[in-house]
Amino acid sequence: MNDARIRIEPSWKERIGGYLERPDMQALSSFLRDEKQHGKVIFPPGPDIFAAFDHTPFDAVRVVILGQDPYHGPGQAHGLCFSVRPGVPTPPSLQNIYKEIHRDLGLPIPDHGCLLPWADQGVLLLNAVLTVEQGQAASHQGKGWEGFTDAAIDALNREREGLVFMLWGAYAQRKGQLIDRKKHCVLTSVHPSPLSAHRGFIGCGHFSAANAYLSERGQDTVDWSLPRRADLPA
Repeated sequence: MNDARIRIEPSWKERIGGYLERPDMQALSSFLRDEKQHGKVIFPPGPDIFAAFDHTPFDAVRVVILGQDPYHGPGQAHGLCFSVRPGVPTPPSLQNIYKEIHRDLGLPIPDHGCLLPWADQGVLLLNAVLTVEQGQAASHQGKGWEGFTDAAIDALNREREGLVFMLWGAYAQRKGQLIDRKKHCVLTSVHPSPLSAHRGFIGCGHFSAANAYLSERGQDTVDWSLPRRADLPA
């Protein structure tokens, strides 16, 4: 994968950049190029594909939230799982995440869906699959991204200690097989989508639990509140 528009932060490139040269990743790159040449619209835009890594360097990661694949509506996906750009309506799963944070920590529900302030605090917002075709959920599953994101999680598991992994839903929990629970805190729940959130996501207490774990280890906690949309950086 050598698309000039693709950026990956140096500390991540050092650990998983070599994976991009593998034959399966070259095949993925060819697939994406062919899809675009045939008029398919791919989300997120090329420069945002690796945004999760760009905003949260390897050594800065404290919490990992694992999503499935990007939003497939126009203007939604920008490379951070569950997040949308300011001004884009907050998707239902993120609305439920906000409801649980409000229930768990008493924080106000934000007036936007941009999670960049979390990413900049060390919350890796990683989808298992990093691209999707417009209007076609899960359309790029099984094309090669899963191995790449497995490599990222494996690097964190091996080289870091005391991270919090939030795994919501069966798909994310399968990735949890890569994580040593003696070294890290793994929090599991059903997915926050409207189809399942009422079956245990609302009430899971993951946000207070993450901060309690970090605090016990002498690490800074995450400020799960978000600034008002008007106060976000331009």
